[in-house]
Amino acid sequence: MTINRRIFVLSAGVASGLTSRNALATVADATQAVDKILGNKKATMGRVTLVIPPLVENGNLVTMKVSVVSPMTPIDYVQAIHIVAEGNPLPNVVSFYLSPRAGRAVITTRIRLGDSQRVRAIAQMSDGSFWQGDASTLVTLAACTEV
Repeated sequence: MTINRRIFVLSAGVASGLTSRNALATVADATQAVDKILGNKKATMGRVTLVIPPLVENGNLVTMKVSVVSPMTPIDYVQAIHIVAEGNPLPNVVSFYLSPRAGRAVITTRIRLGDSQRVRAIAQMSDGSFWQGDASTLVTLAACTEV
């Protein structure tokens, strides 16, 4: 049997578990990722500001800024910031871990987005509480779909 490009690409997708059927996560997948982060706790809206462009031409490089209101003292600080994107193949995009030595709870980065979607930022505080903020964006040329 000869292996052409199509057979190779399809077999690579099957081997990695990424097929056209599950190329993008669903809202249920994102909710499951959030539940895994939160455990048995609830996230409260507020204290977290997530800024992403409302319209992006290309999902391969989307700028994002997350800031959390926190004094960042040894007894009251942000331990982690988790980013969850509903329409990516893997909804838990990235987690940043902080300490009081960070001085400010502000993260600026670039992420890939597989489609137009809502992105959530969840802040895990040193007292065990969780806070969240979200933003939606419209992606005209999706990323994360190369299979």
